[in-house]
Amino acid sequence: MSSEPLDSCDLLCMDLPHAESVRATLPALGDIEPLADAARAFGDPTRLTIALALNAGGQMCGCDIAWIVGQSQKLVSHHLRKLKAANIVTSSRTGKLVMYSLTDRGTRLLSVLTAPSTSNIATSTAKITGVDHG
Repeated sequence: MSSEPLDSCDLLCMDLPHAESVRATLPALGDIEPLADAARAFGDPTRLTIALALNAGGQMCGCDIAWIVGQSQKLVSHHLRKLKAANIVTSSRTGKLVMYSLTDRGTRLLSVLTAPSTSNIATSTAKITGVDHG
């Protein structure tokens, strides 16, 4: 039995025309960074739960969000700042309350993550990134 790793070729057998055509469709690194930030934002279970709560409940104050997700206001506030920095959540002050809601981008990204089947992923990703691989 061979102990060779299965994740790499044993020889260089590149299909250069195909590889170049795929490379040409990829967004620039500067365009990928915001997508990576968004992926990291949803990579934490608390942040994902907060986004799901905002998706279900619409605009809400941080106190309500903290109660809904069962976490402290301080922790939820920290996660809301991360989501806001990734342009997933927006906030506005109403008197003494700070109200949070998902951005359009946040709603689209969340719909991709919660899609019931993987067949929608390529289409949804193309809508978000502007790159159609199909």
